[in-house]
Amino acid sequence: MLCAVIDIGSNTTRVLVAEAHEGRLTEVLQRRAFTRLGRGLKRGEAIPEARVEDLARVVAEQTRLAEAVGASELRAVATAAVRGAANRDEVCAAVHEASGVELSVLEAEQEALLAFRGATRTLGRPLDGRVAVVDVGGGSSEIAIGTVDDGVEWWMSFALGSGFLTDHYLRADPPAAADLHAMRQHAEGAFEGIAAPEVDWAIAVGGSATSVRRLVGAVLEPETMQRALRVLSTDPAATVAERFAIERERVALMPAGILILDVAAQALGRPLAIGKGGLREGVLLEMAESA
Repeated sequence: MLCAVIDIGSNTTRVLVAEAHEGRLTEVLQRRAFTRLGRGLKRGEAIPEARVEDLARVVAEQTRLAEAVGASELRAVATAAVRGAANRDEVCAAVHEASGVELSVLEAEQEALLAFRGATRTLGRPLDGRVAVVDVGGGSSEIAIGTVDDGVEWWMSFALGSGFLTDHYLRADPPAAADLHAMRQHAEGAFEGIAAPEVDWAIAVGGSATSVRRLVGAVLEPETMQRALRVLSTDPAATVAERFAIERERVALMPAGILILDVAAQALGRPLAIGKGGLREGVLLEMAESA
């Protein structure tokens, strides 16, 4: 079954087309656009009309790409930026008018459960024991804990993401020590006091985790995350982007994303392995199982 998902986040809008067969996914096409729907928005504010129009255009383009490669089913989902927007209904209507696609706005619990499914089912190896999946997005972050066989038993959503912290605290390029300190303090405050179950494994998913792999490899420990922050705070974003072949927009968001991942890892007491799949893969697997 060739199926597609369009994932509308606070930072990016992505399309993933994959062949689903016997619980496995084979990627056919993936594209992304930095639509930054959540840039500078406070909770409950409306997404500006210009951004809504840009989003509708991007979704229409990504829908055509999915159809061109033969996707038989397509689902579009939206997360924190649209979920918390005063004009979420208008956003959904604009997307439908431009692309013909019905947009599903995921609640935080749905987002956490789908990210857990996508992360744990695409590792390529079995994991025994309890697994934590940390999904750092642009406008929110989720932790879901459970087992591969039985699914999620505990989850929590946090009202901060890489875009949110970047917009509120990043003042210099490259980031100044004061910028990084302020972002870390905010993240530590958000995670303070969480009573997460003990875990045997922890997996990081989302744009920040995927991008930081290019800087320090597939496992995020305190030392490697500090090394990544040194790279990002030594040279301007444009220089780092060119050196590591990462979009400049993503480089600017990475310090905040890494700090959230670091605080989450400390809260869980485990290093984070960077996952191969997340929310989008979880949606595709759900689509295939219900077909």
